[in-house]
Parts: sequence; structure tokens; C-alpha cells
Amino acid sequence: MKKVIKISALAAAVLLAAGCQEKTTQAPEVELNTDEQKAAYAIGASVGNFASQTLKQQDELGVVLDRALVQQGLMDALADQVRMNDEEMGAALRAHEQKMNTVVQEKAKEKREETLKNGAKFLEDNAKKEGVSTTESGLQYEVIKQGDGPKPTAADTVTVHYTGTLTDGTVFDSSKQRGQPATFPLANVIKGWTEGVALMPVGSEYRLTIPAELAYGDQEVGTIPAGSVLVFDVELISIEDMKDADKKQVKK
Repeated sequence: MKKVIKISALAAAVLLAAGCQEKTTQAPEVELNTDEQKAAYAIGASVGNFASQTLKQQDELGVVLDRALVQQGLMDALADQVRMNDEEMGAALRAHEQKMNTVVQEKAKEKREETLKNGAKFLEDNAKKEGVSTTESGLQYEVIKQGDGPKPTAADTVTVHYTGTLTDGTVFDSSKQRGQPATFPLANVIKGWTEGVALMPVGSEYRLTIPAELAYGDQEVGTIPAGSVLVFDVELISIEDMKDADKKQVKK
């Protein structure tokens, strides 16, 4: 889960929160004819949008601020009648930041534990399927098509086509969708890839089901939640020794 915007940044914008967006009985007339008018409005709108999005994120986490007080804080600040001194405001904002960080960490832990639980069940069920083999490390693989070429080692650079999905079928990466195979040193990828692709003769297509500990573990990477089991459909196109690849790069 992404970290909620720090309160130090929010301090500049929180006074223009969603409470300020409450509609009045009659909207004031707004003229945006001059550069100064446009600049003034843009400053208010951009800061207001920032604060509104921040508070919506907090709402989703179960921490809801009183919009009436947010609006009052704005009005008091514009009238130069703020009811808290700088030290008091700083302490309040720091306390709120600490609270939000704790909430975020707790939510992330809950989400990670749920993902791990679902992943363990997926691996258990997948291991029972016909054609699925499990290695000593826990990697699961299924031969879709068996090639007859050589097998790579961790010292090789390979060219592959692949599609990576979460256990619910959500695609998070695919060379096939990009229409361009990927080439990389096999030693520079996640453990499940290094082990799994090394099992494949050139020309093969395997489905690799990779436990979290052989993938990204407790890290959240892009759209991949922490603790995720990853499923890759991999086609091994070719192998190129790393020394040969280095020579080619020097010649360029």
C-alpha cells in the first residue's frame, strides 16, 4: 500500500480540504478574464485538489477529519485569526502523521497476510493438478510444450516471451502484449525465474508458479501486492552466453 502523503506536505493544503467544497446556497460569481485572476484561481484549485485527494485517501483508511473544522481553519487563516500557534499546529500535524503511518502499516500487514493466505491455498491446489511438478524450493512448473534444444544456466543470457499474472489472472507484465521478446541475464531475475527457466530446453513453453519467497517476498512491486504468488507462462526462444553478449556490446 502506498504511503499516505506526509503531513508536512499536507500542512500547506489541508485547510482547503473537502469541507471547502461544500456547496453554498448560492455560488459566488467567478471571473477568469485576466492572468492574475486565472493564476489566483489555479493556485486555490490545485492546492484544494491536492488536499481533497489526500483526505479521501484517509477516509478510505477509516480516518475521517471533520470537514467543518477544516473549513473553519481556512477561514481563520485567511482572516489572520488562527486559533492555534505554530507550535501547537506542528504538534497536532505530527501526531496525525504518526497516526496515519500506523494505520497504513496495519492495513498493509492485513493485506499482506491475506495475500499470503490466498497464495498458500493457490499453491496447495495447483500442486494437485495433473502435469504440475514441484521442486525442492517450492517452485511449481507445468510443461505446456517441450522443446529439444539446450538448457540455460544462471551464467547465460536468455531471450523469452512471457506473460506474468497474479493468481486471480490479472496480467501485470507481458512481453507478448508489447510484441517484443525480452532478453536478460538469467542471474539477474527473481529466484523462481532463474530456477524455472533453467529447467527449460530451448523451444519449450512452461507455466511457472512461483511462491512469494522465490519472487518479491514482502515487497510491493508496481501493481504486484506484497506476498504474492506469481504465475508466468514462459517461452524460451534462445540462449546466449554472457561472454558472447558482452563481446557484442563492446563492438557496438
